[in-house]
Amino acid sequence: MTSRPGDVLASLAHAEPSVFWLADPGRPRTEPALVGDTSTDLLVVGGGYTGLWAALQAKEDDPSRDVLVLEGYEVGWAASGRNGGFCAASITHGEANGLERFADEFDVLQRMGRDNLDGIEDTLRRHGIDAEWERTGELDFATAPWQVDDLRELADTVNAHGGTMRFLDGEEARARVDSPTYLAAVHDPDGVAMVHPAKLAWGLKRACLDLGVRIHEHTRVTDLAKDGAGMRASTDLGVVRARKVVLATNVETGLLKRLRHYVVPVYDYALVTEPLSTDQLGSLGWQGREGLADAANQFHYYRLTADNRILWGGYDAIYHYGGRVRAEYDQRPSTYKLLAEQFFGTFPQLEGLHFTHRWGGAIDTCSRFTAFWGTAYADRLAYVAGYTGLGVGASRFGARVLLDLVDGLDTERTRLQMVRSKPLPFPPEPIRYGAITATRLAIAAADRNGGQRNLWLRTLDKMGLGFES
Repeated sequence: MTSRPGDVLASLAHAEPSVFWLADPGRPRTEPALVGDTSTDLLVVGGGYTGLWAALQAKEDDPSRDVLVLEGYEVGWAASGRNGGFCAASITHGEANGLERFADEFDVLQRMGRDNLDGIEDTLRRHGIDAEWERTGELDFATAPWQVDDLRELADTVNAHGGTMRFLDGEEARARVDSPTYLAAVHDPDGVAMVHPAKLAWGLKRACLDLGVRIHEHTRVTDLAKDGAGMRASTDLGVVRARKVVLATNVETGLLKRLRHYVVPVYDYALVTEPLSTDQLGSLGWQGREGLADAANQFHYYRLTADNRILWGGYDAIYHYGGRVRAEYDQRPSTYKLLAEQFFGTFPQLEGLHFTHRWGGAIDTCSRFTAFWGTAYADRLAYVAGYTGLGVGASRFGARVLLDLVDGLDTERTRLQMVRSKPLPFPPEPIRYGAITATRLAIAAADRNGGQRNLWLRTLDKMGLGFES
């Protein structure tokens, strides 16, 4: 069933060009900017999930340690406040990616990922953080015949490594959530939680402040340099001298030039509907409130909010020449129209529903699709980047590794090949733009052609490179 163009446009007519999560009335006041010079034991640059988790864990590890967080705008305003709220146990951007890239330590990474997700839940409980946490699990749906066997194979492989995935045939899949497009599914009952992204960031901010972490928002770090035995961070209105620095700026790579070769900003977009009525919700049969996704290369992710709206995002992944990050890229009408058409194609029973919010944002993507780490300035600074869209849960683990690295600790985490290795760098422009565009077109063609990957994609697979939405 295809929605009429007029109906699709009508569904978007009153959608606000703003982030649903960040519009929440519980948004806290911002902390004042840093004015003047100061010093600290640990400087955290970046007030997203990674920076907040680093600050919180550092303070919990050693309450006497002075920790300072500097955020250029507001805590949680970028990717940490704009994502879909899927908090996954996987720290490798999904099990398939982890098996392909880190097969020898996959079981260890799976254990660490489960412990990390449990640790997030425990932190929310201990600090009284209401982030609308729901340990719902996830359903991934096959919407084309070629995806059915892929999902069955994924479930078998993950379960052979201690997983609890269950393969569902078409009838079983549609009994969980009703869509005429569903041909099969895999159910991960415990490996994913749903969360309100902005409330998670704001709750971590409050927990940090309660423990004595100093946070200054609207404070942009403009330069980093060695300073005796420590580091010096220049800001718009002062200088910070720190013994150690944690860099958690994701797509904003300007403070460490080496990161520019490893990270590209890719724009992702999402819509949120008005709240569903009891009848509309009942027509879906979505009683488990799981996080949902489809199994295409260009996939959608979608979930219910606390007030029973549907967030619907993904599919398009837009790279702009030169890796530019600009506010005007946060809105893309052609993508919203496409997403709305695909939404009603998936759920024709919801025809007439309207969208209330539309937004986009940049994801820090690397060629292996999962975070990588490193140090600089004679190990006085540690950095992490490259989460590629699944950083809600992995950011806590990423921050834990950062603290190990910046403190020079030899741990099970720092001995991981995943931590000690780097992704392959992206080529310079204009080759980069051409390669990413060609890859995106080839992935779309694979989805149309039964999953068949052309020579270009097969070559990238052999090189350990690739590009996904």
